[in-house]
Amino acid sequence: MKRKLIAAIGIAGMVVTVAACGGSDSGSSDNSGADAKELTVWLTVDAQNNWPELVKAADAAVQKKHPGIKINHEYYGWPDKNTKLDAVLATDKAPDVVEMGNTEMLGYMVKGAFAPLDTSKFTNSSAWLDGLKASVTYDGKTYGVPYYAGGRVGNWRKDVFASVGVKSTPKTYAELTAALDKVQKKEGDKFSAWYQPTRDWYAAMSFVYDAGGSIAVESGGQWKANLSSPESVKGLTEFKNVVDKYMHGDKTKDESDRYIVYGQGKSGMIFGAAWEGATSADPKNDKTGKLKDNLQNFVMPGPSGKNMPVFLGGSDLAVPVKSKAQAVAAEWINAFTGPSGQKGLMAKGNLPNNKTDLATLKNDPATAVPATAAESNWFVPMAPGWGQVEKAQVLQTMLQNIGTGKKSVEAAAKDADTAIDKVINTK
Repeated sequence: MKRKLIAAIGIAGMVVTVAACGGSDSGSSDNSGADAKELTVWLTVDAQNNWPELVKAADAAVQKKHPGIKINHEYYGWPDKNTKLDAVLATDKAPDVVEMGNTEMLGYMVKGAFAPLDTSKFTNSSAWLDGLKASVTYDGKTYGVPYYAGGRVGNWRKDVFASVGVKSTPKTYAELTAALDKVQKKEGDKFSAWYQPTRDWYAAMSFVYDAGGSIAVESGGQWKANLSSPESVKGLTEFKNVVDKYMHGDKTKDESDRYIVYGQGKSGMIFGAAWEGATSADPKNDKTGKLKDNLQNFVMPGPSGKNMPVFLGGSDLAVPVKSKAQAVAAEWINAFTGPSGQKGLMAKGNLPNNKTDLATLKNDPATAVPATAAESNWFVPMAPGWGQVEKAQVLQTMLQNIGTGKKSVEAAAKDADTAIDKVINTK
């Protein structure tokens, strides 16, 4: 799928002012809307355009249990959804189910916009992918259900690496860097053996987590930044080594146009969302005329000797606390994200929300790479002030200072920790 996941956008700039009003868990019977006559479901246009039959199947399952119930669907583009949601949540006309990008969930959970859910009501909940489970969990409660996922993989040009005698994708980090060294030496400093935008914090934090570090840690209900820990500094130092040795582009850029830059033919490899390689090879982006059937995804090996932990993007489904049909909303979500729904989503090129289904994809050569890569994953700190950290672009600033040499790794990490600690516990 050549679809950009909302996770790459983050929650910066999202503003919602919702008073946490009364509402029952979906598992309760009092005032839960178990006998609701109408249900309103908000999804993005991805569902409308790519898997409408899965929506209809979920509707049918709910209507079989609740004869006569009317199910309304509204579809939104990602840029418009939150503005409309913020406006309606201030009224008494909230939808009953709403799709959220997984990095959008936190701000709404902090503000009390979503109803807590009983995980026992959802078929795959015991096997949800760790990173996705984290995205719907706040202060010990669950406020959403993972819908589908998208991971990150390495992708390289087979012709470029074959030209230096490398015929197979790397299984270890040492194999990867040895191949990159050969390519860089052959192509020279006008070429990026690995095009790795400096401000790409998703990639940089994969190095941090691979080294045993983290962005922040929680203790006693309080969060504290952890980027200046020895483990995190080790990961950031290796990220800097990659940028210094293999990235010969603009070291102030982020990853938003990486697939376009890759398509220009001045680089041999990227580490990004699984859709980026195929999108680079699209004729409108491929300026070389050589990328079709010449790009290959691979599971990114980490310096630790294990697969690199990757950030999982994707979508979640939540029930607004003002919904008058919370119990039926939970039933619809379970019908949509349960076993048959996950099978349908996987057939459309998505990663499932759970480890059981993910394991089945590893047996298919067409899906083995993204499925294997997604097994090791991380997610952002689920701290009340994380949205402020993203909005201030603390990580991007730190990485640019490191990549351009403006500050040492240690100094930049310490400054980032100071900035994070000022806001991370603030609602």
